[in-house]
Formats: sequence, C-alpha cells, structure tokens
Amino acid sequence: MSRHDPPPSGPSRRGSSVPARAEDGAGLRALRTIAGFEAFKGAVALLAGAGLLGLVHHDLHRVAVSLIGHVGLAPGERYPAMLLSRIDLWAHEDLRWLLLAITAYAALRFVEAYGLWTGRAWGEALGALSGGLYIPFEAWHWLHRPSLAATAVIVVNAAVVAYLAWRLWKRPSPA
Repeated sequence: MSRHDPPPSGPSRRGSSVPARAEDGAGLRALRTIAGFEAFKGAVALLAGAGLLGLVHHDLHRVAVSLIGHVGLAPGERYPAMLLSRIDLWAHEDLRWLLLAITAYAALRFVEAYGLWTGRAWGEALGALSGGLYIPFEAWHWLHRPSLAATAVIVVNAAVVAYLAWRLWKRPSPA
C-alpha cells in the first residue's frame, strides 16, 4: 500500500493504541489540525525555555526594565513594579525546576500531537484530558477578567475537548 492510499477499513477498539481505520477526510483533517496546534504549543514552550535559559546569566532586572520601557510603561507603575519585584526574586532562584517543567510540557504536547496525527485512541484521550484540565482555570480567569479573547479560548478549548471525547465515544467497543 502506498502512502497515498486510504487506510484499510475495519473495526478499531476503544482505548486501543491501534489507529482508527475507517477515517473520513474531514475527521482526519480535524485531528491533524489539532495535532498541529499541539505541536506548535510544544515548540513555543521550547523556544520560551531556550529564551529563559539565554537570560539566566544576564541582569534580568535591567532586561525587564528595558522591555517595560519598550512597550511604553513606566517601571514605577503598579504592575511593572510588581513584575520587577518578582524578577528580583527569580534572579536568586535555581530555575532548573522551571526548565524541567517546560521540557516536560513540551514533550507532552509533542506526544499528544503524534497520537492525534496518527489517529490513536490514546492520543485522543490524552488530548481530551489535557484540554479538559485547563477549562476550570480558563473559566476562573474569564469570571475575573472577561474578554473576547478569554471567551474564544474557552469556546475553542471546550469544542476541541468535546470533539475528542465524542470521537472516543464513537469508537467501536472491543468485541
């Protein structure tokens, strides 16, 4: 079978690591779109971690003051001052735990993307679970700071979680 031939049809088992065999084009495109977004989030996390690692041996306070001034804020204003006080605390912390967490997050996103891209049940389950974990936090944020962007994040995330859960539900039961 060439890579351009459609996958053979046949039953797949719920929870199985075997990819879904009977896949319509729209379903495959939806899974691959979600997979691409998850891989993108993993790549962004790695880039942020690399950027953080690049700042470890710099004067973080001076870098933050420069960035704050660049966006037109004064370092003495309430929120920039709060950020600067936190940065001063971070300058004396060991950031290895944060870099490890960033790496683990990125690895999880890449594994999820692979599972979704290949149509695996475990990829769909991981995607539904990891996306579902964010919904309470997104809702809390929306309740305290409602905005169009926060609304869009909740709606899109809930739609993705619902779609992946629906796909898992529709998988044939093991015989």
